Amino acid sequence: MAERSVSERMQRQIEQWKATGDRRAIFLSCYQLMTDNMLAALTAGAFHDPAWVGRLLHHFADYYFLALDDYDRGHPATPAVWQIAHDAANTPGTWTLQSLLLGVNAHINYDLVLALADVLGPEWPTLSAETLALRHADHCQINTIIAASVNMVQDQLTAEWTPGLGLLDKALGPLDETLTARLIAHWRETVWQDAQHYVETDDLDERERLRLEVAAAATARAASLLNSPYRLDELL
Repeated sequence: MAERSVSERMQRQIEQWKATGDRRAIFLSCYQLMTDNMLAALTAGAFHDPAWVGRLLHHFADYYFLALDDYDRGHPATPAVWQIAHDAANTPGTWTLQSLLLGVNAHINYDLVLALADVLGPEWPTLSAETLALRHADHCQINTIIAASVNMVQDQLTAEWTPGLGLLDKALGPLDETLTARLIAHWRETVWQDAQHYVETDDLDERERLRLEVAAAATARAASLLNSPYRLDELL
């Protein structure tokens, strides 16, 4: 499967970062775990249109690596929300959960809007209401996979990056996992609406205005995460 190369590329980057102590591996390790779970769900037939979901998965990852390449080259095109996330990852005092959620915020609240618009755009003029409903159902099915993966992500964070987080997890029980999954589902539904608004207009100026609005909102969330990473309820 072509999409498997996405996970392999992530693994190569993770290994490079771990070898140098680069804490950007925190987000990417969890992103790879989610990607592997998505690939398993595709194989298991969990989606109405696995080919469409596969294209989205691959294109979504392309946005991550494009922003990463721009950041590493110091390119001014680097989205501000990714500039914040990558800078914070290796800033002394940044908590593990902050680094993770800054990456999640940038990738979902900015990248996913554009990735969805890219895959919906070519078919939009002829897309029936029934097919659009199936696209949305597959989008929501991804939320289910994310929710089922959150505890695995927390276990990975605990084992590799923050051993003390296990004590916090035991004290809170399932509350943090539930809230994180609800937060991501809320974000992704907003993203779905934003992507539809984007493809509904052919006006390039209007599209750019919408993109700047999405970018500003994601950057504002990043600022909130830097100030209060454990108040996820404030981000709903």
